[in-house]
This record gives sequence, C-alpha cells and structure tokens, in this order.
Amino acid sequence: MVFVAASTSHALKEVICFDRSPDVRKLLDELVVYYPAMTTCGPGDPLLMVQVTEFSCGGFVLGVIWNHGVADGAGMSQFLQAVGELAGGLPSPSVAPVRWDGSLPSLPPSVLEEQEHMLSLDPLNGDLATLDITIPLESINQIRSDFSGRFHDQPCTTFEAILAVLWRCRTRAIRLDPETPVLLMFVADVRKHVGAKKGYYGNCIIDQFVVATSGAVADGDVKDVIMAIKHAKDQIPGRLKMMAQQELGKVPTYHMMMASSWRNLGFDRVDFGSGRPARVTSSGKDMPPAPAVQGFLSSGRDGVSVLAALVTEEHADALLAELAKFV
Repeated sequence: MVFVAASTSHALKEVICFDRSPDVRKLLDELVVYYPAMTTCGPGDPLLMVQVTEFSCGGFVLGVIWNHGVADGAGMSQFLQAVGELAGGLPSPSVAPVRWDGSLPSLPPSVLEEQEHMLSLDPLNGDLATLDITIPLESINQIRSDFSGRFHDQPCTTFEAILAVLWRCRTRAIRLDPETPVLLMFVADVRKHVGAKKGYYGNCIIDQFVVATSGAVADGDVKDVIMAIKHAKDQIPGRLKMMAQQELGKVPTYHMMMASSWRNLGFDRVDFGSGRPARVTSSGKDMPPAPAVQGFLSSGRDGVSVLAALVTEEHADALLAELAKFV
C-alpha cells in the first residue's frame, strides 16, 4: 500500500465540480496517485494507493486507486467504511470481510470472452471531453412517471431513466447513419444472483449489453429505450448460466457507451469522523477505454450527478444541447 499526504493553496470549491478548463483538469489529476501504466496495476505495483490532499479552506479530498483484481467497487466501499468505523473507535467492522467463497460459480466462458474484448479496446480517453452533468430530480421523476403510465405501472429506477436519456442524447449528438449498430454496456452486481455471502468484497460483477440501431435509440421514445435496458437487466440470471458466445458484432469503439453506477455501492456513506463526503466521483483520468459515464450519485436537491466522457470535443456542445431538452 502507498499513502501520500498532500496539501494545496487552492480552496475545495475550485475542484468540487469538474471543469473543462486545462487548469482545473491539471489540479484534479494531482489529487490521485496513479499506477505507472495508467490503465492497469502491474505485478510489482501496490494493491492499494491512497492520497489525502488538504485544501486551504480546511476541506480535504481522499483519492483512492486499487487493483480491481482484489475488489470491485462494492468491496472497496466496504473496506473504506470499515476504516472509518475503526477510526471512530469500533473494535471491529460492522460487516465482517469475506474474501474467499468456494460456493460462488465460475463465470461462463462467453462472459469472460466479452470482458476480455471490452478490455482490449483501444482507449479514446485523450480525445473525449469530460463533462460534469447533473440531471434534475424533477426531470427524472417525470420520466419515471411517464414510463410507469405507459407500461401498466411497471417501475422505472433512477439509474434506468438517466441511462436511457444519456444514451439517447449521445446517439443523437454523434449523428450516425440510422442503420448503424450502437452498443450500450453497463456493469451489473450479481451478488444476489450467485448467493455471495454478506461481506464478500471480491469481484462479483459482469458486463451486460444492449445493442440497437442508431435510429432506434436516437429517434425512438425514451420510454422504449428504458424498456430495452430493463430487458437486459432481466436477462442477467440466465446469462450467468449461458455457455454460448453472445455475438456483439464489430461495433467501433466510438459507437459504444459504457456505464457504471456507484449509486448503491456506499462510497457516499463513508465517514472518517468529519461526516459523509460532499461529493464522490471518478477522477476522470481513469475512465474506461470506450465513451463512458460513471457515478449516478445524488447531488442533494439538485438531482443526480454523473461524470461523463461520452463524446469528443467536436460533439460536446451537441450533447449538451440534447440534454438541455430533458433538463
């Protein structure tokens, strides 16, 4: 493990919201210790690296990077909450850690092949505009209500509503041929599907996919996009047993969109003694190789915030214009 203590003359309010300006991006990049290879942890690298940066106003930022082979997001959140509990005087964490559980099934070869394919993509990070986006609660609730009204009171989660809006707006912004395939990938926690024990902190996630034509996503009703996402989520239990390769097709990286929700991981509940964090987000520099969005965390009364690296600068204004139609 590596621990770095740092300080800055800046005030926390200067970086609490992500900015597209080079000066703010440079400051944000200095709040985290990165692995030398940037995209992966090497055999000789620490499994966990932590940096605490104190700001002139008295606030601080905790930057954490870890080897994903040790824990997934839920597992790392559990670890950080345990550190906070021990720092607060508890003799042991409220959730006992479980590392090895022999009862967990192995992932089917098809799932492993798909994960390897996604990891092998040539990264676009340097060419993508990083945007700090907040979707108002009023807009989210209206979309959820409209969906339930059309589909006989079926529920629609906040994640599903926001993901559908972002995918639709992004697809409109990049202006592809209507018959061009586009792909949505989102990370799914499968602990409840495989019977993982409480406290298991290893990787227990899979990637789930939705494939459609650009025209169906861009020009279709957002409620139909939500239904496609719900169908993909419903297929997760069966997919864990499936052995046949799921054909993704040769979708170019820029025609993909990846999503990772931190909404239920617990990072926003971590407390080291001074209260819960004012903001939890990705650093922006360690985004996935394809266009991606992370977060989906509450930003108080304002709504739900996401950190998005979805489009190049060429399409950034078009994306924001499409989003403005919903917010």
